[in-house]
Amino acid sequence: MAGEIPDLVALERTGTGKGAARQARRDGMVPGIVFGGDNDPLPIQIPFNELLKKLKAGRFKSTLWNLKVEGHDDVRVICRDVQRDVVKDLPTHLDLMRLRRTTKINLFIPVEFVNEETAPGIKKGGVLTIVRPEVELVCTAGDIPEKITVDLSGLAIGDVVTISSVDLPSGTKPTIDRDFVIANISAPSGLSASDDDDAEEAGEEVEAAEE
Repeated sequence: MAGEIPDLVALERTGTGKGAARQARRDGMVPGIVFGGDNDPLPIQIPFNELLKKLKAGRFKSTLWNLKVEGHDDVRVICRDVQRDVVKDLPTHLDLMRLRRTTKINLFIPVEFVNEETAPGIKKGGVLTIVRPEVELVCTAGDIPEKITVDLSGLAIGDVVTISSVDLPSGTKPTIDRDFVIANISAPSGLSASDDDDAEEAGEEVEAAEE
């Protein structure tokens, strides 16, 4: 289970329709609706600046949120749509969907690399290159993993970590079908350069001997 599901704080919005939505925007709020689950749709509003900050942080539509609305039980939601002003590209309305514990959702899960200090390739000066610091997985809302763990022990220079070589949390699977790269251990650029220099010097020596 994920360590923390971020809170999304909203207010219940009185009234529905375009008039109420326009009033919410005049008050510095972004109107929205919460639907799904076994409850009736709930009209809400979120402070414009708070929503804009979360949108700019990225992954808003692929993050599971703990929606907090005064007078209502907390509920897990995911954003299904954010409508924006066509000219200013600023949020004007959002749709949130309630999730049951068994609902399947796509979420980006962070990757943690362990035993870096014991990897033979890194001991020899190799460099860990992280291609994907997080991986998008299909998870159930009631059992979201906190992280994906990649064990680097035993990896040498030139070794590649792909998604198929990682033990994924139970009940999850990647959203991408192909066997993509998560990280690799590459030779340090200085070592590669010195190898090239040695090769050039050896070639010059052979040319001199042939003359």
